[in-house]
Amino acid sequence: MATKFPSFSQGLAQDPTTRRIWYGIATAHDFESHDGMTEERLYEKLFATHFGHLAIIGLWVSGNLFHVAWQGNFEQWVADPLHVRPIAHAIWDPQFGQGAIDAFTQAGASSPVDIAYSGVYHWWYTIGMRTNLELYQGSLFMLILSAWALFAGWLHLQPKFRPSLAWFKNAEARLNHHLAVLFGFSSIAWTGHLVHVAIPEARGQHVGWDNFLSTLPHPAGLGPFFTGNWGVYAQDPDTLGQVFGTSEGAGTAILTFLGGFHPQTESLWLTDIAHHHLAIGVIFVIAGHMYRTNFGIGHSIKEILEAHNPPSGTPGDLGAGHKGIFETLNNSLHMELGLALAGLGVITSLVAQHMYAMPSYAFIARDYTTQAALYTHHQYIAIFLMCGAFAHGAIFFVRDYDPAANKNNVLARMLEHKEALISHLSWASLFLGFHTLGLYVHNDVVVAFGTPEKQILVEPVFAQFIQASHGKVMYGFDVLLANANSAATMASQNIPGPHYWLDAINGNTDVFLPIGPGDFLVHHAIALGLHTTTLIL
Repeated sequence: MATKFPSFSQGLAQDPTTRRIWYGIATAHDFESHDGMTEERLYEKLFATHFGHLAIIGLWVSGNLFHVAWQGNFEQWVADPLHVRPIAHAIWDPQFGQGAIDAFTQAGASSPVDIAYSGVYHWWYTIGMRTNLELYQGSLFMLILSAWALFAGWLHLQPKFRPSLAWFKNAEARLNHHLAVLFGFSSIAWTGHLVHVAIPEARGQHVGWDNFLSTLPHPAGLGPFFTGNWGVYAQDPDTLGQVFGTSEGAGTAILTFLGGFHPQTESLWLTDIAHHHLAIGVIFVIAGHMYRTNFGIGHSIKEILEAHNPPSGTPGDLGAGHKGIFETLNNSLHMELGLALAGLGVITSLVAQHMYAMPSYAFIARDYTTQAALYTHHQYIAIFLMCGAFAHGAIFFVRDYDPAANKNNVLARMLEHKEALISHLSWASLFLGFHTLGLYVHNDVVVAFGTPEKQILVEPVFAQFIQASHGKVMYGFDVLLANANSAATMASQNIPGPHYWLDAINGNTDVFLPIGPGDFLVHHAIALGLHTTTLIL
């Protein structure tokens, strides 16, 4: 006998009205309201959804690869990335009249197409893809990965393969595994791809499934690695005149610390990126041994948190510090989710900034629409993630917070200081609002009336000082690397090997974008949004 939808709520399944369908859809992911739900079953379901999420990401990437390979112009774009406009996909719309057909038949296509402003062409080109066949292979690989993720999600819901509640709440083991395996080894594996595939392709040497086992990424092979002579891998880097994708001006170095941008692509040096991923991967593998599990080494998170106390007799009595936070965090899914969303929100916002300030992908800096689109896209994602962080943080305080378990610790004291926090956020938001918008209105009005010299322009002197200390000379600060006679400059000149940092920071392809009064206003406008959001949520 067929089970009526929704199977997770027998009470709802008996409802004879359409309420059964609408409420069933509405509560499909409200696992806690489902029949027979236990804490262990809840964690198992959430764990399985993570595999579903991975499958969706894999399908999304696979779809991008497939449609560009099928309907795009990747191979033509690869031949001339600066002048050929990348095609995202064809437009099949029966309502298009001749005018629309003519308008959207662009970029050398014979029928209506959409132009790609996602940066995927630059991404795939930089990591070593050159042909449609490689895009199809990538698409198929991501499909297989998605199917594997779906199978893994199903498998971990089966009785024999269900993890226990104790397994889910073993924070130290989970952190070790994620730090070492997820971040550490995957980062080192990505270095492997860059060194074995992307860097040779950037130097005009094809590496594929047919020859990757027989092509040495470096002439010296693994000899320098096993003898400890690692500096060999940084010798003979690409020259400033290297033509990307060809052997002209190419070197043999695979792990460098050149600094700055490749002059032609206006993106970070691939050998610098490979070095970065190897270094950070090694650091994460070491970090994966940080917490104590079955072995007697490492830290206990509970002990670390309980040790985070103000010294006794501190003026103003700062309370019980982080006592009780480990149990609170480990037993509240909403607090865990809130912290995870907040962390990802900040990281995504930083990604938006770094993707245009320090582009990793070849020639993407010259595609201004894509740069603007990617910045906006990642800031929007950051906004949604931060809204989720505040929402789940609030649910934690309303539903999961236990005053008895958090007596006088930082959570309790934050709640006690709620009025002070809100009033401070209030005046900060009002100050930023009146001053930032007031300056914008004033400057707009005087420019509109033809007297731009009456603008109130405030230079961001502190940020300019930071840039100057890193070597940018345009601001006139006589400090550190901006001073030719300083100890920092002298030391930088004695670093072995070529380094392009000081040339790049003051050159045409600017690593540090010049900042002025416009940036000062924009950053205060962003601060206004952040403070007001925090105040409201």
